[in-house]
Amino acid sequence: MSSENVQTKWGQFISLIIVFFFWGFVGSANDILIPVFKKVFTLSQVQSQLVAWAFYAAYFVGSIIFFLVSLKRDVLQQFGYKKTLAAGLILSAVGSFLFVPAATMASFPFFLTALFTVGLGFSIQQIVANPLAIKMGSPETGAHRLTLAGGINSFGTTIGAILLGIALFGMGDNKKTNLSLEDIKLPFIILGLAFIVVAVFMYFSKIEDPAKVDEEQAIIEHKHAKFNILDYPQLYLGMLGIFIYVGTEVTIISNLPALLHTNEFGNILEDAIAPFIALYWGSLMIGRWNGGVNVFNTSNLVNTALKFIVPALAFGVIIGANIFAAHDVSTFYIYPIWILLFIAVSFVGGKNAGKTLMLFGISGLLMMVLGLVWPNPEIAKFFFISGGLFLSIMWPSIFDLAIAGLGKNTGKASSFLIMMILGGGVIPLVQGSICDLDATNPEGILGISYTHFSYIVPLLGFAYLAFYGFYCPKLLKRQGISHVEGGGGGH
Repeated sequence: MSSENVQTKWGQFISLIIVFFFWGFVGSANDILIPVFKKVFTLSQVQSQLVAWAFYAAYFVGSIIFFLVSLKRDVLQQFGYKKTLAAGLILSAVGSFLFVPAATMASFPFFLTALFTVGLGFSIQQIVANPLAIKMGSPETGAHRLTLAGGINSFGTTIGAILLGIALFGMGDNKKTNLSLEDIKLPFIILGLAFIVVAVFMYFSKIEDPAKVDEEQAIIEHKHAKFNILDYPQLYLGMLGIFIYVGTEVTIISNLPALLHTNEFGNILEDAIAPFIALYWGSLMIGRWNGGVNVFNTSNLVNTALKFIVPALAFGVIIGANIFAAHDVSTFYIYPIWILLFIAVSFVGGKNAGKTLMLFGISGLLMMVLGLVWPNPEIAKFFFISGGLFLSIMWPSIFDLAIAGLGKNTGKASSFLIMMILGGGVIPLVQGSICDLDATNPEGILGISYTHFSYIVPLLGFAYLAFYGFYCPKLLKRQGISHVEGGGGGH
């Protein structure tokens, strides 16, 4: 049977994307916790970024452990994909429950330990779920399935920020500005119980393990009997790409509360930050829902119409969720200008992963430049937030380019790529350290605060991602590897 005739296993796929939702939900919860912990524990900006570091460093550690174990035994083939997924969910549940003693002891290091444990479970889930989503049907639509899963991930990030904001600060007339660490306990107890429920569901689900030998493994001859990263430049450059992509995605939003808290951006307080976090992660949802349209077999006319309709619906979800939470989002109504720009670039990029990655990298770079130089902060902040739109399509594009031609070593390559999620913990520390220069240099730099100037960090990130999208297809062509399509998505 040709790969084109392999239908997506929708029943199994829908079960799988529940896991993607949880990744997003917890990811945006971190962005609420960062300004809260900064205030409660009197932290510097770089110290507050240890929240992101603890969470994303766990991906690196978990992937290292997984890879070392895989040298002795094939974990996924021995235990199965769904059992391994369930084990990862249980580990994340343990981490969620650790928030209770951390809050009781009012210990920042204990909170970091809890977040690290949650992330450790997520690392196992990521290693399993990403290749599994790609393999649940035709290889030609694998990246688009990952895009669709990424859209669910972004839905989790969008509503996660709003729901945790409600849980911690309340809403409407009952809203409070002073937070007790005791308020953190109940949301994370509920989250831990949800992890357990989903783990049980996964364990008894009908998700099937992919075949041990697939078409790609059968037709590609490997020049080396042993796996060596240096034999595959698309992989080690892709590892750096994932490191920078995740770091850029996380650093834009992790440092946004500090930016909005500056006098030049309106001195917005912790209890009012959730709508902006929701808009940023919602921007990734808009992009991934847009890219997910390609997984459906529709006519060109319908596909084009959906490219406009779906982002409009996603933006409606963001606005609706914020209105439900009694947030004032009147300033958000200008944001469709950036959404239309994103749609225009997506049409130019088409379905080619390299071209798409390059164009969106350049677009993101331009948004960061405009955010740095635009004289009106009310507009400048939307240029920074729109970075989420242009990052939204990048994960499967980088992933597809990096594993092209790896054949039977795809699983090992995947674990190395997941290790590079560590960038989400490292790059925000770099930007946070620049923000902290405001404490000793209140005059700022180039007429703006150092916190504002710190967005040079994601600017450089977009520059590398554009380079990788341009250069990697040329590398693959030299190796005689036909380039796979990519449609964008997210981890």
